[in-house]
Amino acid sequence: MKIVYIDMDDTLCDFEGAFSKALEMNPTVRYPQSQYRFFANLLPIEGAIETVNRLINSDEYDPYILSAPSTKNPFSYAEKREWIELYFGYDFCENLILCGQKGLLKGDFLIDDNHEGKGQELFEGELIQFGSCAYPNWAAVRTRLGI
Repeated sequence: MKIVYIDMDDTLCDFEGAFSKALEMNPTVRYPQSQYRFFANLLPIEGAIETVNRLINSDEYDPYILSAPSTKNPFSYAEKREWIELYFGYDFCENLILCGQKGLLKGDFLIDDNHEGKGQELFEGELIQFGSCAYPNWAAVRTRLGI
């Protein structure tokens, strides 16, 4: 089985949209992501849930969620786990890894919106940069993975 790590913020869920909306509602908040329930209430990006479910049900892939927690919000640890349970069920919570250095993990694929900053550049497998020209959406990622 091929190990696939999937980032959360701006890959599975719309961090940037929620961030912008929070700033519009209260421009005096310096770090909107530090607000209670910020991470728990993020909306999924179109195609993300379907893709992860295909990976979960695949005989070829072993998917994990790999997310760097927000040091500005200690609730992010619990809220990210809660988000995973909401969209993928309790059992899949065991496949949640919270780590600020993604290059430490071994695997075949890392799907992430960033190519550096949290160790993505040190990842030894293939980086699929979500939102890039090559992988602008989840349909392109599914095509690359053949699911």
